[in-house]
Amino acid sequence: QVQLIESGGGLVQAGGSLRLSCAASGRSISTYAMGWFRQAPGKEREFVATISLTGRTTYYADSVKGRFTISRDNAKNTVYLQMNSLKVEDTAVYYCATPRTQYIIPNVANGYDYWGQGTQVTVSS
Repeated sequence: QVQLIESGGGLVQAGGSLRLSCAASGRSISTYAMGWFRQAPGKEREFVATISLTGRTTYYADSVKGRFTISRDNAKNTVYLQMNSLKVEDTAVYYCATPRTQYIIPNVANGYDYWGQGTQVTVSS
């Protein structure tokens, strides 16, 4: 059974930074894409970023491009989301996810099968 555990969320002022981590267990992540999504109160879950198996290919939502960076350490079975220049509108629960199928790189939520429990990020003005 694949388990994903996010950490690193918290309260930060606008303009600040946070680094989220997602530790996987139950299988190696080395042949699977990894993604980050977020969900704000009253809104649908939205795509944030995804990263290919080797880390050479990444995709970002327009709203975070240039501010967020997704990376992975396959040896540690962990994926990261570095968030800089945070804005109030980045406030949400952040989830990491991975698909059941190897080698694909989805950028929509229904392309992912395993999800973490989420970590809260709150950005104050």
